[in-house]
Amino acid sequence: MVQDGNKSRLNFLEYPYLSSKFLIRRNALLTHLEIQNFALIEHLEVSFLEGMTCITGETGAGKSILLGGLSLVLGKRAEMSSLLDPSKKCVIEATFDLKGYDLEPLFSSLDLEYDNQTLLRREILPQGKSRAFINDSPVSLNILQQIGSKLIDIHSQNETQSLLESEHQFEVLDALAENNSLLIEFEDCLLAFKKTTKDYTYWSNLKNQSLNSLELKQFLFDELNAVELRPSQYSELEAKIATLSHVEYLQSNLGECIQLLENETTGVFDQTLRLNVLSQGLSKKSDQFSSLNERMKGMSVEIEDLLDECKMLLENLEFNPIEMEQLQAELDQLNGLFQKHKVLTVDELIEVKSSLEKELQETFDIEDKLNRLLVTKDQLETKLKTVSQTISQNRKQAAKTLEEELKSLVGKMGMPDAVFRIDLNPSPEFLLNGTDVISFQFSPNKGSQFNLLKKTASGGELSRIMLGVKFILSRYKKLPTLIFDEIDTGVSGKISDSVADLMIVLAQKLQVLTITHLPQVAAKGNHHFKVQKVTSGTTTRSQLIPLSKAERIEEIAMMLSGNQITPTAIAHAKQLMN
Repeated sequence: MVQDGNKSRLNFLEYPYLSSKFLIRRNALLTHLEIQNFALIEHLEVSFLEGMTCITGETGAGKSILLGGLSLVLGKRAEMSSLLDPSKKCVIEATFDLKGYDLEPLFSSLDLEYDNQTLLRREILPQGKSRAFINDSPVSLNILQQIGSKLIDIHSQNETQSLLESEHQFEVLDALAENNSLLIEFEDCLLAFKKTTKDYTYWSNLKNQSLNSLELKQFLFDELNAVELRPSQYSELEAKIATLSHVEYLQSNLGECIQLLENETTGVFDQTLRLNVLSQGLSKKSDQFSSLNERMKGMSVEIEDLLDECKMLLENLEFNPIEMEQLQAELDQLNGLFQKHKVLTVDELIEVKSSLEKELQETFDIEDKLNRLLVTKDQLETKLKTVSQTISQNRKQAAKTLEEELKSLVGKMGMPDAVFRIDLNPSPEFLLNGTDVISFQFSPNKGSQFNLLKKTASGGELSRIMLGVKFILSRYKKLPTLIFDEIDTGVSGKISDSVADLMIVLAQKLQVLTITHLPQVAAKGNHHFKVQKVTSGTTTRSQLIPLSKAERIEEIAMMLSGNQITPTAIAHAKQLMN
């Protein structure tokens, strides 16, 4: 161990026993931990290796502080009392090697940059505020918890309650049943089924609503459809009515216009003809009058056209009371429609008609849509039933395996008569993970009745059962770093040997950290740290010290015999470590 002021830095190269076969199996998930200004720790920096790491120390030495620091960096709520020096910030950093853990999708879903070497950092400021970072990017506590839960799994007698939750029980069972791909298929299908059901309900309600108003909509549409609606219709009607309303005046004026145009002596038409003759004569004598002649010709043609049009208009002008009545009725009809539909123009009426037609068509189409949705819904329901049945069958087979393996494992850990029974009962509805309702039952002694695990098992029994569960799970899925906090409390002798054996086998596949009071467990570890308090003047600090092989033997001997290390204890310690 290299001392640097108040900083303790661990150098594993000084401890040859740490360079064992465990170092070449795989990368450790938790590789480095640094704690500053937390509880009784001023500054601690420690690296962790593969295999099983044991942490020992006297009661009150500060073993729980290490877990406290890890809990903070995993997203636990912080308190100001956690600061050693309230005037300085507390910083906790944990480095993880994520290679082989397939966490890129999780990082991507949380909009985080992924790195094989990932750093989680938690800061508690003197003002009481807390900040969290992942690879130097600020994150919320919720995100920190989501990532942290995939990296470290802490277990103590107080933290084994997850085993009592059906969600965790299913997680274990489905891992053994190898249901992962089926569960993904079921989840996708269930999502589609729920959406289809929602759509079916929506269109069914819309159909009922539409049917209630169908008759009215049909009437309104038929009423509008009976009228030949044209964009310029209203202005045309107004023009025709205005014309018929002033027939006599118009006839009189047109007649006078015709008279003025075609009077034989003074009419404009005859005068124009005389002007045309004169201009022709002028143009024949001189070219400079050619333009004048052309203009006279144009005027003569225009006057002739005017005369023809006046005669035609006069000829067509006739008061027709029936037509007048029809036109007025049509105009009144439009005004009535304007008022009914609260519009101002025929264009708007056309839009109303189009909208009604669309709504009517949708009403007629709803039945077809409902039929299609019903077919899809039935197909998805059939698939859900098929997949859930397969999931359930796999679970039932896995349940027998889990019952037998758990019985065998806990039997070696001082529970020889313990028996497990996992019941799977069908649910009338589709659940998030199938159609099974799990009942995890436990009988601790011969002759005792089965009862729910949460009602029967003690804290110590739950700890050993959890250890057995993790042992079984490790064969089927890649687990995060496991930390056991004195879950071996209350066991001794051969039982403690069995607990230690299970832990060391677990450590063949994953990183295991265990805080223990048992020498049998401490002796089986690949690496050994001791937590101790150091008093200097009026201050007390906790330190985490890596033990050499000789130091380790002394520590285990002390755990065996108490404060007085006897030759017998030393020999026993050496025997345990072999």
